[in-house]
Amino acid sequence: MNREPNAHLIALMDEAKVSNKGLAKRMQDAAAHRGIRLGTTHVSVQRWRNGAGIHPRTATVMAEVLSTRLGRRITSGDLGFFDHTQSAAPAPIGYPSTVHDVLSTLDGLAQERADTATPERLTVSDADLSSAVLSWMISRPDGIQADRPAHQRVGMRDVRAIRDAAATFMQLDFKYGGGHGHKALRHYFRHEVLPLLNASYSEKVGTALFGAAAEVSQLLAWTAYDSGNHRLAHRYLTSTLRLSQVIDDRMFGARILGNLSHQANYLGNHRQAIQLARAAVEGAKGKATPRAMANYWSMEARALSNAGDRTGAAAAMNQAERHFERADSAEDPTWLTYFDDAELLGEFCHCFRDLKMRREAVEHAQRAVDNTDPQYARTLGFCRMVLAQSQLLSGELEAAVTTASLAVTDGDSLQSSRFQRYVTDFQAEVSTHAANPHVAAFNEQVTEALARLDEDEDE
Repeated sequence: MNREPNAHLIALMDEAKVSNKGLAKRMQDAAAHRGIRLGTTHVSVQRWRNGAGIHPRTATVMAEVLSTRLGRRITSGDLGFFDHTQSAAPAPIGYPSTVHDVLSTLDGLAQERADTATPERLTVSDADLSSAVLSWMISRPDGIQADRPAHQRVGMRDVRAIRDAAATFMQLDFKYGGGHGHKALRHYFRHEVLPLLNASYSEKVGTALFGAAAEVSQLLAWTAYDSGNHRLAHRYLTSTLRLSQVIDDRMFGARILGNLSHQANYLGNHRQAIQLARAAVEGAKGKATPRAMANYWSMEARALSNAGDRTGAAAAMNQAERHFERADSAEDPTWLTYFDDAELLGEFCHCFRDLKMRREAVEHAQRAVDNTDPQYARTLGFCRMVLAQSQLLSGELEAAVTTASLAVTDGDSLQSSRFQRYVTDFQAEVSTHAANPHVAAFNEQVTEALARLDEDEDE
């Protein structure tokens, strides 16, 4: 990857007279005092010096170490990873008003790298969010400008090629995590997909073309999200929502609202997550298949569960189940075929875990693990980590650590900041048992796995 060296970090390390190995060791010791095991090695430090991103919590530990070494307060912002002057204010959504605007926005986004370090926290104002959702809800389709003069004529073969490429990148995303294919995907999107939208085509081809472009755009959002760049992911999602408006694809637009809800929920913005999921449900009524409606209702259940609303979450899960029972009664688009019974179980086990319903959480998480196709490696990793957390809730420490260990064994190559967060969250939860030999062995396994991942990225 072409990165600019982190001059701020290099200067601070030079001033502190600390080597890569020295800083890594001090960070491990400082984290251990907090009950956290870091996978930081001298390889990690060199990557950061070379311009790689860093998890905000790891940056906090680094700042603490350098503060002690230098005898003055060093903040995470001083390390050169994050631009806090930009992240402090709420991020504007900037819902594009015209087709030209949304294509221009997407072209600009496709030039941004997902591996640029950003704080995990993302603040979006309620006013901006409501404005974007309302614009989509009451919008009328722009329509396709068919058969306009252009140097290139697009046919259904081109559309099929885009959808095949999207399917390939989606499989890479599921198997290896968002960090693996994002760079290649954004290059493909900018140079092979976006130019076709300004070419000549029939109304039928144009409608299919915009739909295929939206699928690639939302996958770029997911890979950025999975890489930990939430600002970029959010902008992709908002722009993709506007792209769905061109051809009045309400079912796909509702999916994007569900994705926005998923991200808001992950970041702890529960109220916005609930609102976005409900907008997906209401916006798709009468225009989505039962399988899609089950997906949107499950997003509402996830948000309500994380907010601690047991009654509301139960009602939403019931609605999701009712719609999923009729999933085979309609033909679904190819982008929805992944949402099978294992995916629904996976959503529900997250709900029961968040609601601290131990028996139900273990039961649904185990079923999700048993039913998930191994080709969906990241999903399987998530479900195993939720099973481990659920087993821990039930007082089954050794079983929980065994399950988590298996997830790390099978998932340590995932370039997924979300998967890594599941692991570090579990480490924090078992930190009170740090003296337990099973926990100590697990923490060592995680340290080694993260070190291997750092080395793989440097190859």
